[in-house]
Amino acid sequence: MPDAQTSFTQNIPKSIESDLDKARAVDAVFLFRVNGDGGGVWTVNMKDDPGVSEGDSGNAECTIELSTDDWKAMSEKPASAMQLFLQGKIKVTGNALLATKLQSVIG
Repeated sequence: MPDAQTSFTQNIPKSIESDLDKARAVDAVFLFRVNGDGGGVWTVNMKDDPGVSEGDSGNAECTIELSTDDWKAMSEKPASAMQLFLQGKIKVTGNALLATKLQSVIG
């Protein structure tokens, strides 16, 4: 499974672009902070102009923070996201309910 850099620069943008209406239906802006080697900060916009940009745009409604190892685990097995969250390995701030909509687009 791809690392965070590949996910946010290639895979997630491709997934969003393949169905812009589905992305717009999420109607939210997310900030991802992936900590560790190969990590970074990305804004995932799923509103009027869906896409991914590097850095913090300052308008995220939901922020998701996790390690690169946990990103890989979640990428390989999306169902593990809830378990990682309950273990405190994924931190969600802002409107946490929005995070549940992500898998339909980027999962």
